[in-house]
Parts: sequence; C-alpha cells; structure tokens
Amino acid sequence: MDKIETLGSAADFDFLIGEWNIRNVRLKERFKGSDDWDIFPATSSVRKILEGTGNIDEMDIPAKGFAGLTVRLFNPRDGSWALHWADSRANVMFPPVIGHFDSGKGIFYGDDTDDGVPVRVRFLWTPSSDMPIWAQAFSKDGGETWETNWIMEFTRR
Repeated sequence: MDKIETLGSAADFDFLIGEWNIRNVRLKERFKGSDDWDIFPATSSVRKILEGTGNIDEMDIPAKGFAGLTVRLFNPRDGSWALHWADSRANVMFPPVIGHFDSGKGIFYGDDTDDGVPVRVRFLWTPSSDMPIWAQAFSKDGGETWETNWIMEFTRR
C-alpha cells in the first residue's frame, strides 16, 4: 500500500484542548469601512472526540445571549481539517471551513452568506499553549480582498 503524504495530523489542534477564557473583538458593521469594534467575554471548553481524530469546542457567550459549538474533524487522507460551527441563535450547522496547518498557522476557507450576500470565509488560527488566537475574515470578491471581522484571544482558565 502506498504511503499517503499529509500536511497535518490529528494533533494539530491539541494546543486548544482545555478550559479557556476568551476576549472577543468583533466588528460592529461589516463591509462599511468601519473600525468600531465590540469587545465581550466568553468561555470555552475543548475536548478530543472520535479517538483523538477530532475535537469539540463548547462556548458560552452570555454577554451576547447565545452559546456556540465547533466540531473539528481531521481527514487523515489529505491532512485537512473541516471546522463546523453551530450556535443557539440559528440552531443549525453553518457551512464548514476546510484547510490545514502549515508553517505554524492554520488557515481554513469556506463559502457562506452574510446578510444574504455570498461571501468567502477565512479562519486563521495562530496556535499557542497559553494564548492562541482565532481570526475570521470575509471576502465579497472571491478572496481578492479580505475584511477581518472577528478575533478571539484565548487564555487558560
């Protein structure tokens, strides 16, 4: 059997396992040239699932009146991850973002809508054992330009 080269491993998100306090910095208005940010707290609990080939992240965001859930699944065939988000406001899984870790960063892309307008979505993970950072950006032009609209700074509880 041929060995399959992979870019990542099921351990790529191990830095995130545990209990976290989160500082959210979210753009109040997207695609308006705004630099007005909303800052609010959240907490998160992340654990491995499926014999270590995925993880689940349960997030409480009481300041905004909702809770969220991320399911991350590793694909050993190509080394990619699929990240699936759901929250208590919509109660559905949003379209996944898919990508991998390379040169110490995780970058993931997907397609979604923002206020009914199609957007390309990019998640950027900067791993750290004590303060990982997640950043979300949207593009209305297929990825030519990006607007970062949400940043989460994690610190261990």
